[in-house]
Amino acid sequence: MSKTNKTERNVKAGKKKGAAEKDFTSSEYYFNRELSWVKFDERVLQEARDKSNPLMERMKFLSITSSNLDEFFMVRVASLKDMVNAGYNKPDIAGLTPKEQLAALSVATHELVDLQYSTYSRSILPQMKANGLTLISTHEDLSADQAEFVDRYFQDMVYPVLTPMAVDSSRPFPLVRNKTLNIGALISEKKESVRGKDKDKKVHKYDVDFAMVQVPDVLPRVVRIPSEDNTETAILLEEIIERNIDRLFLNYHVISAHPFRAMRNADLTIDEDEAEDLLKEIEKQIKMRQWGEVIRLEVQAGIDKRLLKILQEELSIGEEDIYHISGPLDLTFLMKVYAVEGYEHLKAEPYIPQPPKYMSMDRDIFEQIRAGDILLKHPYETFEPVVNFVRSAARDRDVLAIKQTLYRVSGNSPIIAALAQAAENGKQVTVLVELKARFDEENNIVWARTLEKAGCHVIYGLVGLKTHSKITLVVRREEDGIRRYVHLGTGNYNDKTAKLYTDMGILTCSEAIGEDATAVFNMLSGYSEPVSWNKLIVAPLWLKDRFLYLIGREAKHAGVGREAHIIAKMNSLCDPDIIAALYAASGAGVKIELIVRGICSLKAGIPGVSENITVHSIVGDFLEHSRIFWFLNEGNEEVYLGSADWMPRNLERRVEIVFPVERPEFKEDLKRFLEAELKDNVKASILMSDGSYERPDRRGRGAFNSQQYFCEEAVREAAKKKVNVESMRVFVPERSPAEEVDTETENQT
Repeated sequence: MSKTNKTERNVKAGKKKGAAEKDFTSSEYYFNRELSWVKFDERVLQEARDKSNPLMERMKFLSITSSNLDEFFMVRVASLKDMVNAGYNKPDIAGLTPKEQLAALSVATHELVDLQYSTYSRSILPQMKANGLTLISTHEDLSADQAEFVDRYFQDMVYPVLTPMAVDSSRPFPLVRNKTLNIGALISEKKESVRGKDKDKKVHKYDVDFAMVQVPDVLPRVVRIPSEDNTETAILLEEIIERNIDRLFLNYHVISAHPFRAMRNADLTIDEDEAEDLLKEIEKQIKMRQWGEVIRLEVQAGIDKRLLKILQEELSIGEEDIYHISGPLDLTFLMKVYAVEGYEHLKAEPYIPQPPKYMSMDRDIFEQIRAGDILLKHPYETFEPVVNFVRSAARDRDVLAIKQTLYRVSGNSPIIAALAQAAENGKQVTVLVELKARFDEENNIVWARTLEKAGCHVIYGLVGLKTHSKITLVVRREEDGIRRYVHLGTGNYNDKTAKLYTDMGILTCSEAIGEDATAVFNMLSGYSEPVSWNKLIVAPLWLKDRFLYLIGREAKHAGVGREAHIIAKMNSLCDPDIIAALYAASGAGVKIELIVRGICSLKAGIPGVSENITVHSIVGDFLEHSRIFWFLNEGNEEVYLGSADWMPRNLERRVEIVFPVERPEFKEDLKRFLEAELKDNVKASILMSDGSYERPDRRGRGAFNSQQYFCEEAVREAAKKKVNVESMRVFVPERSPAEEVDTETENQT
């Protein structure tokens, strides 16, 4: 069935009798996804601007907005530029061509950057100083003693690392690497210097010479220096280099010197059908990122116009893609400041993930799963049961096979170590490592090779599709035969991000899900495509139709006068067929409450179209990452968890898994979870019909922070079980010396 037919089917299914037909493909009903993303980063920036947040947390959020914007340019803006260069003029669902999107994004991102630096200079910097942490903005503000220290630091620590690069007839313009911080300089030759054999034969493209030096990322960017008032004082590395730049060009006068930073197209283009070895092809493409088209140039405000002209010409970049920065380039350095010890009073109280509500940490995990499914809620509850599940399987004599998908894992992953142990212990281990996980490609290549060396069977997924599903299958021999244990989740198998991302998971030994899990891995490792599934709903072939059916079913119930209600939580919503189905359901009278953290192309509150739809976005201390879908279904409530957002890429171009939650107490638990998030009036924002987001009205209601509530709830549940988190013991089967694996050295890739 075509997309158009599917949309028409769902539109008609949700119409009340006599209601006028509406064309839900019209661009007037959609927001552009890229501009919607900018609105999301603005909401992150709002946390940096919120003075009720601790100062260090505000700095962290400001750093996050900067790293978010970098990735957005390297991928999304780069993709639009590729379309324009290829002559692609088809409008998106909001009616904007790639060229029009770039023009609108240039305005929006320039405004966002201006707001970032206004927040930094007018709010963050003064508050840092008021709290005994001074960051000297320019080397010209150094005292005599500080200047002496800085100059000595340059000579001893920085100078030996630097490589100054000049440009002339024999030295071409140097490679400006992606995202690196550089200092560009205009220099002129001193009269007494001699260049080559004949100093009169000088050939210049410009009226002055250009030179540059890359600010080395092997040295700390934030350098502590002596303070005159017993407070913490620091200066940025580029200021130290700029102060001493004349030492790098001894035979020249340095006319001017300014930092700059270039962002390049980092969107990999891989022809998987032609690639003989996907791993080697991705390695080659990663290297090419350093040579991609420059799509954004950040320069210091007040830069010498001649220097800017040289950069603009050599990097082939238009005026609209140049950002004049009133402050230090690349605010991600604030995360380094956040890590400075001694300022814990300026940070949020650290939260320790609690033991899970539905299981014990000191009993055999397989025994507990046999007793009933286990629901896990991270980071409110510890991720340790997931790690323990794989570790226990690796060491258990009765486990025959382990199969797992890996999308993003941590640098020193205990799960990788456990899988390697399992292979060394003679178990059959199959791991799908998704090499195309953007910006984690290098990390995943390292892990793929590590697992292969340990004896695991490593596969890289299906051609043309990313494998984004989160599933682990353990096959165990027991007294009554073979039993399959399965973990399904909404988030990655990453023990580090599991402390920061909100995710859900289920541990089960359901026979039906076990059969489906086997079918998933057979599909991934071979060409075995099942005719049907017992419980799991899998993209790209089955999931979208299932969601359209579930939405349409609520619309039918509303159409005959029954109560109908949908609550759905996800990261992003921009699939036009899903949005059209939601509009039709809203028109039929379905109450639809959406919790969408990031991109949302749906317009809420349009009379006769989406007046029954509300959209909430929560940006808090934890990154909202779980996907939960709840349908009233005439009182026979259905709840699903999964790895997929309502985006075309998740529903049509990725291997995703959505799975039902069937235990009544779990359904009730998840419904209460969603209701609590909808009640949030501290960290939530509500989408308005014009695309703006506003904080909920608190009048007559007390402040309610859903993430704080979940933390407190998890602590209360742990207290009921009388578990001391600090001394929490995890049950793991005994292992033999042969199973020991060195996990002390953290991979830094």
